Amino acid sequence: MIQIDRAFVRLPQGLVHLRRVEGGGRPLVLVHASPGSSRALVPLLSALSAAKGCPLLIAPDTPGNGDSDGFAPDDPDMDWYADTLADLLDTMGIEQCDLYGTHTGARIAIEAAVRHPDRIGRLILDGLADYPPETRDLFLKQYAPEMAPDDYGGQFAWAFNYIRDQVVHFPHFLRDPEHRLMTRAMPSAADLHAATLDVLKGLTSYHKAYRAAFRYPATERLPR
Repeated sequence: MIQIDRAFVRLPQGLVHLRRVEGGGRPLVLVHASPGSSRALVPLLSALSAAKGCPLLIAPDTPGNGDSDGFAPDDPDMDWYADTLADLLDTMGIEQCDLYGTHTGARIAIEAAVRHPDRIGRLILDGLADYPPETRDLFLKQYAPEMAPDDYGGQFAWAFNYIRDQVVHFPHFLRDPEHRLMTRAMPSAADLHAATLDVLKGLTSYHKAYRAAFRYPATERLPR
């Protein structure tokens, strides 16, 4: 049976929660997509850990997501997320690692490699897309609204539908046939529930990583 451990690492800014699978050699750090947490990477962690010669696997929750503290500033950029990842490596005593990132995590991975090239070996990028200015501006305005609890618990219904709508349409707020994801299967009720809880945990801060990702010029930074 694959054993995935969980732990907290204290940075000067706050606590970072992570999932960890023991292994040998240069560690592989995995950075999750938005919205959510390293919980979404559990199937990948399990598959990798079953492979021969698996390295140490570390999958942190980005600040303000999952069970990590929400210590990001009001308007963080990818520089901030990349440097915070380097702070985590410092605190854990990891001098060099390989880095996997998916969607938002892919952008964090690119910038970490640009800003800390001596720390990062190989890069694995999944789900990386760049957007024209008009699409980027639309996403910044509508994709990840700032949320807070209200007196009637409206955030609970919002979070569930936010997750479910992302399975049915892209972008989720354009609910017409042109933007319908026709071939994507609906997750199980248990998976929808778990993903909704991830959003609720980071209700007041989930939007920060999203907006940093939408503003990030991945195409310009990749050649670096």
